[in-house]
Amino acid sequence: MTDSQGLDSASSNSSPNQGGAPRVIYRERQWVPWYWWLAMAFVVALLTAQFGLNRSALWIYIPAVLLSIVGVWVLLNMSSTVVAVEEDADGTRWLIAGQANLPADVVSRSLAVPATAKRNAMGRQLDPAAFVVSHGWVHEMVMLVLDDPEDPTPYWLVGTKDPEALLRAFLPSQADAALADFR
Repeated sequence: MTDSQGLDSASSNSSPNQGGAPRVIYRERQWVPWYWWLAMAFVVALLTAQFGLNRSALWIYIPAVLLSIVGVWVLLNMSSTVVAVEEDADGTRWLIAGQANLPADVVSRSLAVPATAKRNAMGRQLDPAAFVVSHGWVHEMVMLVLDDPEDPTPYWLVGTKDPEALLRAFLPSQADAALADFR
């Protein structure tokens, strides 16, 4: 179970997971904002009214149901990104961002990117070979610079609602330096 910050509520001195399943230290699902649901309801109502204009009641009910299903599917699909930190039986911490995994031992430096610097990080300064997991509604990020000769990816940029909790869970030894200029 995690607390409000997403950190594992168990003691940080507890022994690594001895079983086969990894221990989840941090987890967040990046839901679309609540007002997107309101906007989708408005779009569904507007389109339903267009279909049902001067027609029988079936032209209201059927489009309303079908468009609602499509709207919910779209918003849930957009909210499917999960960012998590897990610790395996060997004590190695892994960052899972969407379908990608990154072990902590290949990260040489890390940095918390505030909302004010996200545009620069995602703009002209972005290396095309970087791995990016970002959504417009998630305003803060972490940058993880890799030191892996077998991987051509220079760094990861991962959008997160709580960069401090993510960095403290994934790279506790680098977290203080990475958060020095954050706030």
